[in-house]
Amino acid sequence: MAVKVLVVDDSGFFRRRVSEILSADSNIQVVGTATNGKEAIDQALALKPDVITMDYEMPMMDGITAVRHIMQRCPTPVLMFSSLTHEGARVTLDALDAGAVDFLPKNFEDISRNPEKVKQLLCEKILSIARSNRRVSAYSAPAPVAAPAPAPAPSSLGSYGGSAPVRPAPIPARIHAAAPSSPAPKRKAYKLVAIGTSTGGPVALQRVLTQLPANFPAPIVLIQHMPAAFTKAFAERLDKLCRISVKEAEDGDILRPGLALLAPGGKQMMIDGRGAVKILPGDERLNYKPCVDITFGSAAKTYGDKVLAVVLTGMGADGREGARLLKQGGSSIWAQDEASCVIYGMPMAIVKAELADAVYSLDDIGKHLVEACI
Repeated sequence: MAVKVLVVDDSGFFRRRVSEILSADSNIQVVGTATNGKEAIDQALALKPDVITMDYEMPMMDGITAVRHIMQRCPTPVLMFSSLTHEGARVTLDALDAGAVDFLPKNFEDISRNPEKVKQLLCEKILSIARSNRRVSAYSAPAPVAAPAPAPAPSSLGSYGGSAPVRPAPIPARIHAAAPSSPAPKRKAYKLVAIGTSTGGPVALQRVLTQLPANFPAPIVLIQHMPAAFTKAFAERLDKLCRISVKEAEDGDILRPGLALLAPGGKQMMIDGRGAVKILPGDERLNYKPCVDITFGSAAKTYGDKVLAVVLTGMGADGREGARLLKQGGSSIWAQDEASCVIYGMPMAIVKAELADAVYSLDDIGKHLVEACI
């Protein structure tokens, strides 16, 4: 049965072009369009699509507000279109917090210049998120997040336009039947915690990292599949919400306890023997920039059995081969369980390869990191 899609955008050109691209795939059926957020809610209730594509900036009601209403009234996977700017990144992260599953850059030039590539990417995203867990989710307020420590003096990262931090919308929390989980971990003197993720990762990382205390004793590296324009804004957001420090990694940054370094989009992050990160240009031969396998593999070479690696929600199998190297060196591997994943791809690859030492639900991973490392 074809995946039913509702296309929402105030641009007539963009609505038509997206509809044409999707309709050319026999596995996808465009069942309707909407020109603003209010129409999107009405159409979602009436047509019950499997996936909604959503613009942000629209008259009458913006995309983020529409996503919040849709998630409350008829939870449906939403793919956001966003601009590749710092402001576009901030807005997209707000949309993910509101319940959107994934996003794609809204680039009219790419649609004109590389129609086949755009078609393939868009259709793959639609078909993948149609199979996501988001539809069956119930939404509620997130688990309480402890207030972060007093803000440090302004750093070179700055803030969103210099204004006071705005607390993001509530994070969607799944309510599902309890699944078997691994026992609590044993404590070990880890020299590094490495976390890899993709689709659903921004919200997942926020849920995990906000549970860590400021005195978390292990350095952390984060690898999130994300465009170059987005990772700085994402690191800023996490730094505001967490008690640990979070920053976009720069070449030569030193790993230290209580600091999480986020791999910059479009590049690769490796760990060297001095306990520093190396940021390398993104290799065009690699599908992912940053790539979880690259960072995991370098951590295995540097730290042997002293790494705790965690693979969270995401499409594909990135992280599996890096986890295999870590496992061969004696390090520990955790995977997020299927029930709490938006997309059970990357964690499933770890589990199927029999590399997982433990499988935990998303809301348990943060507290287990504390138990394992402190």
